[in-house]
Amino acid sequence: MNKDSGSGFFTGLLVGALIGVVVGFLYAPQSGTETRRIVKEKASTLKERASSVAGRVKDVVHSRVAREEE
Repeated sequence: MNKDSGSGFFTGLLVGALIGVVVGFLYAPQSGTETRRIVKEKASTLKERASSVAGRVKDVVHSRVAREEE
């Protein structure tokens, strides 16, 4: 199995999820104003989570690199 196949799967999964979210919002029963408010809140939450995960990944990578250098 190729190393790139895992990242390709993950990318496809994220794109599919994003498309699902967009279609869900397009068919949402609330008004456009309410939908935009919800999207803004979700985007803010997602940004915070992504930042947190990126920080943890950065810490793990730095510690593994430091171990390899020893």
